[in-house]
Amino acid sequence: MTELSQNPITPADLDPTEFRAADLAALGEGHIAYVRPIRSDEVKRFFPQAPDLTPGLELFALLSASGAPILLADSRDVVVANAMAHDLHTVSLH
Repeated sequence: MTELSQNPITPADLDPTEFRAADLAALGEGHIAYVRPIRSDEVKRFFPQAPDLTPGLELFALLSASGAPILLADSRDVVVANAMAHDLHTVSLH
């Protein structure tokens, strides 16, 4: 049988003024990834090592919960399939 915590979370424990940016960025890390439409003109901002691409291409980026780049593809389905293969739940950014 599981023992219940003697110290339940209180509203004071959830005070947003106590959160640091790093704490918020880490929420969902390793469990959640963001699918974001991206134009080829923006790729270097997220993927600095990426080769130069033809301007104006519509692409999709998979970003970790903290915003770290994971994958770049020309298909949303490819990005979502990669996330699923790595047990990441995806949410979309617009």
